Amino acid sequence: MRAPERLGPYTYRQSDACFPLGQDSLLLAAFATLRRGEKVWDLGCGAGALLLLLAGREQDLTLTGVERSPDDSALARENLRENGLAGEILTGDIGALALPAGAASLVICNPPYFQAGRGASGGPARMGAEGLEPWCAAAGRLLKNGGRFALTCRPERLAELFACLTAHGMEPKRLQLVQHGPDKPPSVALVEGVRQGRPGLTVLPVHLMNRRN
Repeated sequence: MRAPERLGPYTYRQSDACFPLGQDSLLLAAFATLRRGEKVWDLGCGAGALLLLLAGREQDLTLTGVERSPDDSALARENLRENGLAGEILTGDIGALALPAGAASLVICNPPYFQAGRGASGGPARMGAEGLEPWCAAAGRLLKNGGRFALTCRPERLAELFACLTAHGMEPKRLQLVQHGPDKPPSVALVEGVRQGRPGLTVLPVHLMNRRN
């Protein structure tokens, strides 16, 4: 096990096999529009870091995670229980589980950045064979009308992501690019789509990682 980390008021425990908690997850949790009492689903939740981060932002959330790894699923359940949070963690692939339609007001996801066989590589934990399609399909099913899907992706995959969002009934509404310096190209895109939203994309100021915020 890695040393526990503090995520706001909560303690986060992860095994050596978990994908390490990164800055992208912290940024995504802060970026997502969140309201008290929301029904939140995290797709590919790992050990539950995003669920803890969102619970630290707002009260009375209904928390549900989906994770294919049984070991990570078990850790996510333990993290919720040890921090006194109610929630449900489903174990299985998002394409195989019978996800309930309209059950969520917010879906959040930090999917693999690279698609296998496309040249770029972020290591096995950062590659996915199916691309962005299954994540958008699952979010589109889970969200009620007006619900939001917040996720990260590589900037070069924004065209693919926007096409997937619209194909599954979600309109891209907010975009923020992340750079590691003013002379560096963006390395991460934070995107939020709305189920049955009206056209119109708000582009937020670039988040520079080398400055105090």
